[in-house]
Amino acid sequence: MLFEYGSVADERESLKSYNDYVAGLVADQEATMKSIQNDINGVDALRQGVVPLMFKMVDALEQFVALDLPFNTETRVERVENLKNLLNSAEVTLAEKYRLILDAYSIEREYGSFVAVKTGQLELNGKEVLVDFFNLGRVALYAQSLDGKSAWMYNDETKGWDPLDDSYLRELTKGIRIARKQGAPDLFSLPIPAAEAAQ
Repeated sequence: MLFEYGSVADERESLKSYNDYVAGLVADQEATMKSIQNDINGVDALRQGVVPLMFKMVDALEQFVALDLPFNTETRVERVENLKNLLNSAEVTLAEKYRLILDAYSIEREYGSFVAVKTGQLELNGKEVLVDFFNLGRVALYAQSLDGKSAWMYNDETKGWDPLDDSYLRELTKGIRIARKQGAPDLFSLPIPAAEAAQ
């Protein structure tokens, strides 16, 4: 009986140690679960703040495109419309929506430093004229007739096209050739709109 008592006492101590160990694990798991739940609650609060921000970002981008020089207008307006439709789609994750909005902002930022030429129609006095549109970043937008004899500069205030002095025709042709990589990079002189005072 004494031997059995000793064996039971040893087993009791062993079980007590094991129970203390398991209780410690359970307490640690409960603390981890509480921390995760706090993180989840924080995500909900973050989502509630991010969603209105994304709508504001898309609205600001739409307004920016409308007020900017009229280049690549169709593509840029379509990009904004796609973002607006995307915001109301349940199939795209919030993170992906945010990434696409940032991509659109990045593309708009790059437009500020690019020089490009695109052939298209320019309406002047009720007539369509085939021209090369020369885009000097966000600084200025020009148009030159394909025969190189006439040119215009976009006036952002009147939203129309002002005739460009004939003395700039060669310089504009030079800029167009450089943009098309048909000429070596070089300086050229063109009039640019005056900077507006900040408000």
